[in-house]
Order: sequence, then structure tokens, then C-alpha cells
Amino acid sequence: MTISHLSITQLRNIVSAELSPSSGVNLIYGANGSGKTSTLEALSVLGMGRSFRSHKYKTLINNDHDSLTVFARLQHAGGAVVPIGVSRHRGGDSTFRVAGDNVHSAAALAAHLPIQVINSHTYELLEGSPKSRRQFIDWLVFHVEPQFYPLWKAAQRCLKHRNSLLRRDRIDRLEVTPWDVELCSLTEAIEGYRQQTLDLFQTEFKQLVSEFVAVDGLTLGYQRGWDADQDYAQHLQQSFERDCQSGYTRAGVHRADIRIKVGRQLAVDILSRGQQKLLVCAMKIAQGLVFYRQTGRRCIYLVDDLPAELDPQYRQLLAHWLHKIGSQVFVTGVEKETLLSSWQKITDVDKRVFHVEHGTVTQIDV
Repeated sequence: MTISHLSITQLRNIVSAELSPSSGVNLIYGANGSGKTSTLEALSVLGMGRSFRSHKYKTLINNDHDSLTVFARLQHAGGAVVPIGVSRHRGGDSTFRVAGDNVHSAAALAAHLPIQVINSHTYELLEGSPKSRRQFIDWLVFHVEPQFYPLWKAAQRCLKHRNSLLRRDRIDRLEVTPWDVELCSLTEAIEGYRQQTLDLFQTEFKQLVSEFVAVDGLTLGYQRGWDADQDYAQHLQQSFERDCQSGYTRAGVHRADIRIKVGRQLAVDILSRGQQKLLVCAMKIAQGLVFYRQTGRRCIYLVDDLPAELDPQYRQLLAHWLHKIGSQVFVTGVEKETLLSSWQKITDVDKRVFHVEHGTVTQIDV
């Protein structure tokens, strides 16, 4: 699946733009502040309902207008063309449409347009909060296990009700029991899907990571969110008093984490900044590989300011793998030649180059 046409209206400084992207690599260059990252944000809006830079969609809308619109045509491998569009208004109204029908959640958009982002914030995956790492693995579980998202939503609802009870001054244990029973059932199912998907991810990651980071003893482990030797129902029973004191459920799938180590130490404490960036790139490529092998579909990669993040050798390595997995790629940078050099050794790549200046996007010959 690729984007064959992209239309952007009133998004940041892009008043109006029409692009016909390549199914391979699309190189977008321009001065800082010209609107090249905004082009990637438009794609992010189609796939997530928001920018990858912020949850605050109102800042995306051009200052002189009250709404933004992004539209695209998705070209599927079998030849089918699916239109997808998003409109967002300052007043709060939003419209998400796929194949002519309204959809009512960003999750529905994501199911149709799976997007992977590599930018400066992505490299914080190693040193950021456990939430960012849960989101990393849950992106993959969401896309390869259709039953995961309804279970995850139900677990969030269950936790909300349980926590509401825990915040009362006085509570009978029996009041919480029904929510504990439901939460345990949901936890077992969610945990099963996560473990299955992580096993698939580990296989691809182990084969791939050595090409990016040649470090002995690098491992990726999973912490499920409570004592590994304890049944979750038993844990809830034993931690009830502490949960009451805290006013929330302290452990569970909402506290899961993945830990990347070199030997016994966290990778973030051992690896250089450059090695951390390469490690995260390997993780992102591994996600795309698992997604393709399990679904037969390819996600779209958005790579923002590639030259600023990796040196020439590793830019070419990343380009090699993005090309190898067959994904459509959108890459930004300040200088055209620097972007082109990353793909110079790949002779069979279909690429197009776009210049962005003062919010105007123009395709140029290469």
C-alpha cells in the first residue's frame, strides 16, 4: 500500500499543495521553516488524526484559517484505490473519512494507513518513559492482532472504574472484586498477544541489530508490569491495601516495559548517542518487517531531517534497509544533494524529489 496522491490545505504555512509521490522514496528538501516537516505532519494527520510532533492539533491549522484538510489516495497492491481524508477545525469538530464513509476514531485511520516515524524524538525511545516503549510495542500488536485494540480499550475502562473505587475513603473489598475478575481476564488476553508479537519482533530484531550496532551482549527483554513469578489475580489480592493507599492500580499491563540492555546495564547508559540512534533505527525497521510478514502489507516511513541524525555511512545503511523492505518513504532534509547521496548506491530505487519554499511544494527533476 502506497500513497499515490496527497493534497494539503491550510496546514501550518502550507496554504495549498498537491503531490504525486513515488511508491519508493520521496526526498523533500528546503530551508528550515519552509514547510518540509509540515508535509510529513500532513501524512501523520492521515494516519493518526494528529501530528507526530504534538497531540495539539489546533496548532497545525494555518493562522489565517479555521480548519485544515488533508486528503490522499491509497494505492493497494491488488490495484484498489482507497480515498482517505481528515478535516480538523479550531472549534473542535473533526471529520475522518475512508472510502467515502465516516470513521469515528484515530484507530480506524491507523488501521488503514500504518505509519512509522523516525525523527529526533524517536531516539528518546531508549531513555524516555515506559509509556513510550509500551506504545512502541503496542503499535505492532495493534496492527498484527485485530482483537488487541478492543481488549486494550476494555482494560482501560476497567482500570478507570477500579481506580475510582480505590480513591474512596472507605471501600469494601467485595466492591472491587467484579472489576478484578474482568481485569484479570483482559490482562491474560492482552499479555498473550503482546508476548506472541514480541517473540516475532525478537526474531527480526536479533538478525538485524548487528548490522546497525555491533555491540556484544545486546538484549531486549520484556517486563509485563508485575512480578513475573506471580499470578495477576494473586497480585491484585495481595496489593489491595497498597492500591487503596495510592488511589490507583499500581501494577498490570498498563505498567509493562521493554528493557534494552548491554550485559546487565541499560543500553542507554552504555551506548554512545550515535549508537543509540542506530539501535532505534534497527527497532523501527524490525517493526516494519514483522508487520509485513504478518499482514502482507507495508507501513509508510516518515524520516524527518535525516542528515541531522545520522552520518553518511549510516544514512546509506538506513536507506538500504528501507528500500529492502519495500516501504514507501518520505524523507526531509535541508540540502537536496545530501539526501540524494543516501540513496546513491541503490540503482533500482524509484525516487522523486520535492522542493519546499515558503509553504509551496514543487516536484523537481533529478
